[in-house]
Amino acid sequence: MKGSKICGISDLTTLNYIINHPYSPNYIGFIVNFLRSPRFVKFNKLTELLNESKKNCKFTAVLVKPGLDILEKIKNLPFDYYQIYDCTPEEIRLIKNNYNKKIIVALTISDEKDIEKYKEFEKIADILLFDSKGYDQSESFNHELLNNVNTSKPIMIAGDIKTDDLIRFKDKPYLIDISGHLESKKGIKDLNKIDKFLNTVHNINS
Repeated sequence: MKGSKICGISDLTTLNYIINHPYSPNYIGFIVNFLRSPRFVKFNKLTELLNESKKNCKFTAVLVKPGLDILEKIKNLPFDYYQIYDCTPEEIRLIKNNYNKKIIVALTISDEKDIEKYKEFEKIADILLFDSKGYDQSESFNHELLNNVNTSKPIMIAGDIKTDDLIRFKDKPYLIDISGHLESKKGIKDLNKIDKFLNTVHNINS
């Protein structure tokens, strides 16, 4: 594995725990404009969270088909990456050029045909994320479909991944993106589950 991302952070206690963990993730994601998600963070709270020192982590804005209003609202926040769902390659290219951010292109997958979409986004993406079609729901897809992906770009995977499943990705060059399975109830992160996940990633990679 190439590393990890914990997504859906919405409170300072959890954020500080993750940032200061001895095996902190490479990326931390914040739900910026997807209001139906229980992990959605209002703007005032978001600015408070992003005031924390990120140390070795990269802060990521998770955006579903963002409009100009939200892009302008967050443009001065210290995000390292924009993770974008449901935009065309042209729309993403404009966002990348206008806001000078690295881009995680999120592709929602249910079958082999969906996998092939990565070729349309490969040039503009800094990272390709293959996720399920569940959005705020923990839904899975067959990760074996990724075996035929041939790209020089880093690959991130999500979609109902559990800590106990990680060993099957031991020899895969993937970044693991996890959210719902680190929660005690929907939208509420569990520090013990986070600790187990981060330690497991470290132990597998060691």
